[in-house]
Amino acid sequence: MSLMDWSATRLLAGYRQGRLSPTEYVDTLIPHIERWEPHINALYEFDDKTLRRDAEAATRRWQRGEPAGPLEGVPVTLKELIAIKGRVIPQGTVVTDLVPAAEDAPPTARLREDSAMIMARTTCPDFGMLSSGVSSFHGTTRNPWRLINNPGGSSSGAGAAGAARLGPLHVGTDIGGSVRLPAAWCGLVGFKPTLGRIPIDPWYPGRCAGPMTGCVEDAALLMASLARTDRRDATRLPPSDIDWQALDVDVRGLRLGVMLDAGCGMAVESPILEAVESAAALFERAGAELVPMVPVMTRQMLDGLDNFWRARQWKALSGLQAAQRERVFPLITQWAARGAELSAVDAVAGFEQSLAMQRATATAFDGVDAIISPTTPNIAFPADYGHPSNDPEHPFEHLGFTLPWNMGEQPAISLNGGFSRDGLPLGVQIIAPRFADRLALQLAYRLESELGPVTRWPQPPA
Repeated sequence: MSLMDWSATRLLAGYRQGRLSPTEYVDTLIPHIERWEPHINALYEFDDKTLRRDAEAATRRWQRGEPAGPLEGVPVTLKELIAIKGRVIPQGTVVTDLVPAAEDAPPTARLREDSAMIMARTTCPDFGMLSSGVSSFHGTTRNPWRLINNPGGSSSGAGAAGAARLGPLHVGTDIGGSVRLPAAWCGLVGFKPTLGRIPIDPWYPGRCAGPMTGCVEDAALLMASLARTDRRDATRLPPSDIDWQALDVDVRGLRLGVMLDAGCGMAVESPILEAVESAAALFERAGAELVPMVPVMTRQMLDGLDNFWRARQWKALSGLQAAQRERVFPLITQWAARGAELSAVDAVAGFEQSLAMQRATATAFDGVDAIISPTTPNIAFPADYGHPSNDPEHPFEHLGFTLPWNMGEQPAISLNGGFSRDGLPLGVQIIAPRFADRLALQLAYRLESELGPVTRWPQPPA
């Protein structure tokens, strides 16, 4: 296995045992990044000089047996929407005023406290409002598995960076699937925790930060850092003493719901259905009881929230001059324009569909302990598309399996369930009840243990 394929968990073990130093790892990582980046455009503000300096300092502390924190010497990236003090936040768009952030966002602060090496930020689309890697500010981010494909979004750079093995730990944000969707299309583990489990600023209904990693153990490792309280997030959960690394679970007697139909939107491609059914069968052989599930989403819910988000986005765009609006990625303005035509009643009715999702998702767990489903309905889509449909009038047809759990606030994790005949990743999603974040990780870990983690990652073009 290439050093670039090592997990953060394995790196830390190597540092502890003296078999590897942060400097040695970074000396291999930097040229690897330089080979990949011209092809995938995943990173923003990559600073190799600071990374080398931080790695040298971490190496000295490990040699003294005095690591400064549990992530000492491990590189990590942050989606550019997550503030770093003194750095601008472009929001993926050329129309943003580039004002340096006054303070670190909560995830940034927690990673600094634990001595992770923040080596870069990752790209995202305009305003984080596309499930895609296209951006008027960053350009086009591509999927390492196949460069003509999109990595998904809006945590597009994190997805591409993870698949290209540009370090083991990446942090994205998710309001409708923006961690789990690129994780699925890029073969990663992407975890959206219970709302408030990882404090975020600015906070918003359904908005979470979450790990994007190559394996479940690394997602749990990041949760131990990120899931500490911060008063800036009004939705934060009380401090907890969850042992995130306790991942073993006995599934005998668990009732596992199997949801193969999103209820609306794009039809699920058959290789994805087969991957989910195979994953469910593994749990059944281990002693779980499978329970067929009806969808939680409806067309009314999806269209209603679409209207509300159009109105919300038009509010942001309406503050720009016409010439500025023309510089935003066109699919955004085409989609949001109808927000100007919606009445206040239309917008409120749309927002109320998020409450309908909350009711439906809570009820879904009345007879099951967890749910398994596809993450995405489709295997891949072109790199220059703004959404899998690329249709500004129907942009959210791929969100049926991910969006409801943001509005319902349940923890949901995507992991790789296998590959298509063309060698592209297939995402499987596991959802647990609110606050049962560790159960979601445990079930994902059990499934990953059965299937095996991804061991053959894409290689940079020659």
